[in-house]
Amino acid sequence: MLLAIVASGVYVLDQITKYVIVSTMSEGDTVPFVGELLQLHYVKNSGAAFSLGEGMTWIFSIVATAVAVFIVVFARRIRSVGWAILFGLLLGGNLGNLTDRLFREPSFAQGHVIDFLQLQAFPAIFNIADVSIVSSMGLFIILTLRGVGLDGTRASATFPTAVESTPAAVSSTEPTDPAGVYPRTTEDGTTQVDAAPTDTPK
Repeated sequence: MLLAIVASGVYVLDQITKYVIVSTMSEGDTVPFVGELLQLHYVKNSGAAFSLGEGMTWIFSIVATAVAVFIVVFARRIRSVGWAILFGLLLGGNLGNLTDRLFREPSFAQGHVIDFLQLQAFPAIFNIADVSIVSSMGLFIILTLRGVGLDGTRASATFPTAVESTPAAVSSTEPTDPAGVYPRTTEDGTTQVDAAPTDTPK
């Protein structure tokens, strides 16, 4: 459920922001958004995230579809909140860009993705879906380093906490001899050795 909520939220936010950009800006326009740090720069991307692999849109469409199907099938195995958020971010971002590739111009499965976010210190132009996908990769690294499994448990080494003692070692207060004799100290300070008691038939 958490995975579906996160994925839906990312997808809706991605599609709404793209709709606003397409409706209010012309391709190539640049508008300051957060001073000089972040600006809106409307471009159409035929490649993967951050404009990588341009001209291979149909390949990315196939890969994105396969990833989405895998996540949906795999989701039943997830019992960790962290992993649910991770796959939700990945699924939502993947579906956001996949929608563009399937239904935007120039043709089905070869549509161009709408990118519009540009940081001053980062040359690539990206969108909300790209941010979500990259965030899921960062969360993947954190969960892996912390040893968090899909079921929510954390891997840890197991060490023995106590040394088991034999009943004889616990109950015996006097040293014993392999021959079956028991030394004891008498009142005058001398040591006397008694033979081990034996059961004799009556």
